[in-house]
Amino acid sequence: MEKRNYFNVSGDELLKKIKDIIHEGNVNRIIIKNEEGKVYLEIPVTIGVIGAVLLPVFAAIGALAALAAKFKIEVVKVED
Repeated sequence: MEKRNYFNVSGDELLKKIKDIIHEGNVNRIIIKNEEGKVYLEIPVTIGVIGAVLLPVFAAIGALAALAAKFKIEVVKVED
């Protein structure tokens, strides 16, 4: 069963919130959208994805944060 959580953040908070979500664990996918719901970036998060593997993703998120003032983050968790 999928569970979805939504967070509204400003561009300045985007990267920090994504890092916090990944650090919490138990996440399968993170979708970053603009206020109108257009998907900018979809990140599959798997167990074992850590450190250097995420550096390009964080760089992309940092660049994305400059594009808009507000974002909606959709976090997908698959629960048994």
